[in-house]
Amino acid sequence: MNILVVLKQTFDTEEKIVIQGGNISEDGVEFIINPYDEYAVEEAIKLKEEHGGEVTVVSVGPDRAESAIRTALAMGADKAVLVDDESLFGDEFTTAKVLAAVAKKVGFDIILGGQMAVDTGAGQGGPRLAEELGINHVSTAVKLEVNGSQVRVERDVEGDLEVVETSLPVLITAQQGLNEPRYPSLPGIMKAKKKPLERLSADDLGLSADEVAAKTEIVDQFLPPTKGAGRILSGDLSAQASELVQLLRNEAKVI
Repeated sequence: MNILVVLKQTFDTEEKIVIQGGNISEDGVEFIINPYDEYAVEEAIKLKEEHGGEVTVVSVGPDRAESAIRTALAMGADKAVLVDDESLFGDEFTTAKVLAAVAKKVGFDIILGGQMAVDTGAGQGGPRLAEELGINHVSTAVKLEVNGSQVRVERDVEGDLEVVETSLPVLITAQQGLNEPRYPSLPGIMKAKKKPLERLSADDLGLSADEVAAKTEIVDQFLPPTKGAGRILSGDLSAQASELVQLLRNEAKVI
C-alpha cells in the first residue's frame, strides 16, 4: 500500500503570538508538527504495519519544515518530500494545487492528513486536495479500517458518530481520538537522519507561480482587544434582567 501523509509545520500551541508590522513574528518561536497531522502520521504507520507498503510524508514550506518531517520519519515514515520553493507558497488553494502535483508524481493508494491546521483553522486542505485529485474524501475520522480496497471510517459529527464506507483511492483527515501518536525512539531518530528527503521546486512539478497564485490576500492581522473586567449584577432576578437589558442597549449597543 502506497500511503501519503500531508503534513504542515505550525507554531507550538504553547507559543505566544506576537504581531509586528501586521505580520506574525517568528523570532524565537518553536515549531512542531501540526497536532492533527501527527494523528495522520501515526495512522499511516499503523496501516503500513498491518498491510505492508510505504509511507511518504509531504510538506510545503520553508527549510525549517525539515525538522517536522524528520520527526515523522523518526516515528516510522519511510521517506519524505519537501516543496521549499517560495513561488509555490500561498493560501489553501495554492497548497492544494501543489500537493496534488506531488501526489500525482509519487503515487498513492490512500492519503492521510489532519482535519485542520491549528494556525489557520480553515479545515480546507484535505477536501481541496481530494477535489484536485478527483477522489473521495472523509473528514474528522476517529476510526479507520482498510480491508483490501474497501475502507470503513467512523467520523466525528459534533459529539456523535457517522459511519462512511468507501473504496481506495481515498483521502482521510484525522480528528483527535483516532489514535495515540507514538514518541520517536532513539534508534528511530538516528535512522531518520539517513532516510531520503527529496526537495522539489516549481520546475520539478511542472507548475508555474501564476497558475497556483493565491486566491486570497491578507490585508492586516491583529490581536483581539483585551477583555475588560466583568460586571456582577445585584438584586433579584427581575431587577438583574432589567439592568442587563439596559446595559446591552445603552453601553454595549448590541440590541
